[in-house]
Amino acid sequence: MENSENHQEIKVFPVEGVAGGGTAYGWSDGSVRDPSKFRGFIDPMKVPSSELVHVWCLPSTANVGPQDMPRSLEPISLLAARNERESIQIALRPKFSWSGSDIAGSVQIQCTDLCSASGDRLIAGQTLTLRRVVSILGVPDALVPLDMPTCQVNLFPGETSAIWLSVDVPNAQPPGQYDGELIITATRTDAESACLGKAQKHQLYRQLTNCLEVMEPIDGKPLDEVVERMKSATSYLRMVLVSPSFSDCFQDNGPVDMMDEDAISNLSVRLKMSLRVWDFVLPETPSLPAVIGVSDTVIEDRFGVEHGSSDWYEALDQHFKWLLQYRISPYFCRWGESMRVLTYTCPWPADHPKSEEYFSDPRLAAYAVPCTPVVSSGETTEDHLHKEVEILSKKNHWRKAYFYLWDEPLNVEHYDAIRTMASEIHAYAPDARILTSYYCGPNDAVLASNNFEAFLKVPEFLRPHTQIYCTSEWVIGNREDLAKDIIAEIQPENGEEWWTYVCMGPADPHPNWHLGMRGTQHRAVMWRVWKEGATGFLYWGANCYEKATAPSAEIRFRRGLPPGDGVLFYPGQVFSSSRQPVASLRLERLLSGLQDVEYLRLYASRFGRNEALALLEKTGVYSGAERYTLEHTPVDVMRGEVYRTCQS
Repeated sequence: MENSENHQEIKVFPVEGVAGGGTAYGWSDGSVRDPSKFRGFIDPMKVPSSELVHVWCLPSTANVGPQDMPRSLEPISLLAARNERESIQIALRPKFSWSGSDIAGSVQIQCTDLCSASGDRLIAGQTLTLRRVVSILGVPDALVPLDMPTCQVNLFPGETSAIWLSVDVPNAQPPGQYDGELIITATRTDAESACLGKAQKHQLYRQLTNCLEVMEPIDGKPLDEVVERMKSATSYLRMVLVSPSFSDCFQDNGPVDMMDEDAISNLSVRLKMSLRVWDFVLPETPSLPAVIGVSDTVIEDRFGVEHGSSDWYEALDQHFKWLLQYRISPYFCRWGESMRVLTYTCPWPADHPKSEEYFSDPRLAAYAVPCTPVVSSGETTEDHLHKEVEILSKKNHWRKAYFYLWDEPLNVEHYDAIRTMASEIHAYAPDARILTSYYCGPNDAVLASNNFEAFLKVPEFLRPHTQIYCTSEWVIGNREDLAKDIIAEIQPENGEEWWTYVCMGPADPHPNWHLGMRGTQHRAVMWRVWKEGATGFLYWGANCYEKATAPSAEIRFRRGLPPGDGVLFYPGQVFSSSRQPVASLRLERLLSGLQDVEYLRLYASRFGRNEALALLEKTGVYSGAERYTLEHTPVDVMRGEVYRTCQS
């Protein structure tokens, strides 16, 4: 996509006073050679799809909005290592409205396998996935899964839609070039191909109304009556489902018929895809631990699961396993008074078989150990801590363990509480790692002559009760030299580390994961971590929306926080019947940033860290918190240079 930045010359006609948009039947976007042939009814089965739909490609760092204008269509060309995910976006915008409904029309998207000359494959639906980009607060963010290998997408008049295509390259995939196609075909809408008659509509309306009337007045009713009403409602719904209107969905009829292959061949837009898989395997255990919080109370409230119940364990287990694909190390958390926090990666105790399954997973780079029981078992806090440490400290994975006790202490009382808890832990395991996140020194103690000097003195103030000093990027601002001052206070020879975090701050234009920031700004969070020399990263929350008591309830960001802060994925039920979480664009860009770190570490292992830093800067990717690329091309240049110089 070398020329993907060049816009195609398109004339847009505002309709109904809305620039670049409209809903009138026959609405058009752009000119064609012979517009007379599109007057009246348009049958997409008789017209080349390229004359009905604009199709073009954009990189994964692009924020594709509804008013984005078409660009020239070019083949997709990607580079990926083994055990890496690489993504790209396909944008679609209707030129005409060919549907009699509120939508402009529908397109069928078919993804073929990617095949190498030697016969190896990357299979559509397994290693190749498609997701539709859905806006949150008007900003493209949620990635809702689409059926594979063929799906149907509705397009709206005057609006650009985006499809997110990802390729996950397995560890053992043979290197080489893999080629395939994305086939996009304008088609008739479901309503046109199977519209209901008036009598059918009335019948469905009557049956659904009866169902609703049976179910609504159940408050205060005896249980046996509620059961009878449920049976009656089930009967009504079954009558609806077996009606002729849904005959195409019957299991015996098989899947919904797809378009005729000849029609696809003759009318479709065929987008060529090629992927170069090179002989480098991203390490299964991420080199940079990125620990991300998941609120267990949000899960309990939204999914209606009781703390400690079997459904609760199942819900947490699902979230943990799903998040591992993003090269992050999730931990569950709940906040107490004064920002004291209970954190744990595994909800089961250390003597449970699931504990070993979690902690020995090679994809997990770090795990949080709870200092108090996660689920009440009758044992004291002291007994629990002793038991957990005694079991875990003898394991090979103990080196990945840490205790996160307090989030952003502010005064001497908070810092003393950390000292006390850490002393109790170290009494059982002197080599235990305590993580403390902070952005200031104690505000009621004079550690230095100014706030930043007091901030620098925190390691001296907390030592030896903290081993991982995790500081806010907000404190550093755009002065990278301050990072060097922080590192100078850390004693790695004594097992100390410096990690960083972002949350409400830093704000634009600095790298962060707020909704509406640039795509490269999201990806740059990890570029910054690596360049400044931190050895780990923490993010406070990935599912911290406002409280809701139903899985499908509207997502609301927490008041007082920048939109998107503390939210990196959404409940699947908000968008469909699926229970699978839905990733955000920002979560995908977090993954891309972590993968970039592995590329930079490979380059540094061959040529030294200074050369890797020089590569990051000379390609224009990242020089500082306010000096990073706004375009995607430099990212491809940097990755391409690592491939060129480091391939076996």
